[in-house]
Amino acid sequence: MESKKLKVALLAGGKSEEREVSLESGKQVFQALDPSRYEVFRYDPATDLPLLAAQAENIDVALIILHGRMGEDGTIQGLLDSLGVPYQGSGVLGSAIAMNKILSKQLYAHAGLPTSPSMVADRSNPPEIRAVIQNLGLPVVIKPEHEGSSIGLTIAKEPQDILSALEKAWRFDRRCVVEKHIRGTEITAGVLGNNDLMALPLIEICPDQRYEFFDYEAKYTPGATKEICPARISTELTQKAQHYARIAHRALYCKGYSRTDMILSDDEFYLLETNTIPGMTATSLFPQAAAKAGIEFPKLLDMLIQLAMEKN
Repeated sequence: MESKKLKVALLAGGKSEEREVSLESGKQVFQALDPSRYEVFRYDPATDLPLLAAQAENIDVALIILHGRMGEDGTIQGLLDSLGVPYQGSGVLGSAIAMNKILSKQLYAHAGLPTSPSMVADRSNPPEIRAVIQNLGLPVVIKPEHEGSSIGLTIAKEPQDILSALEKAWRFDRRCVVEKHIRGTEITAGVLGNNDLMALPLIEICPDQRYEFFDYEAKYTPGATKEICPARISTELTQKAQHYARIAHRALYCKGYSRTDMILSDDEFYLLETNTIPGMTATSLFPQAAAKAGIEFPKLLDMLIQLAMEKN
């Protein structure tokens, strides 16, 4: 007897600054899902939430391929919880925490994970430029509290750059993070699983020299960044980064999978952020690492769906 296909709601698009990235990821996920196993229904949360709610009782599981606000921050997760639809990845709490850079840094520190020294800059009570330099030195990294994909992020190298960098970040959030800029090698570490976490091979990120850091353009322009998997570091450092990624995943109450970005400097890793819905094109960082571990893209999607059903 032929097994029944799972009805999958594929959510991509949305209203965030990362809408186009989400749409491209959603397209590739749709193409990779096995049509013999899944009946896929596509929804763009920018326009289709009433339709999703109306059809929810006929949906077995959702794949949330959204990035940024109104997708990665717990809002869609809460809607799906209220509709009784299981979904891959973190729930409301973990999604909201990981999206908040200020709270994430506090929980990293509470878990004993190293992060760059930082301060919070509130638009309603701006810090003195002199105090920023005294506390953190130069250069400093300034980024909004909630955005992803390096949106609103600036590296301020001179005192006169700090105010304009703050104003840029404040366009996205009332509060922003100001942190000491640590020079080093950017490493990203993925984990996969619900209770037992599988650490994936590390990826070393090498933006082209024309990019000051791994910014939005460097992330999404073909050929702009060299990604090396596994990263060219020792076994001891590899195991340390993977250990940190597991701790970060649990400290931020993540579920299913996550990808934690770090800077390696002088044999120590400094955590930057944890992504609860990593980019999901076949060539994105998390699928690259999974492929190196022997999990090709269609199989990875199968596993995420299975983990979503188990979690529920």
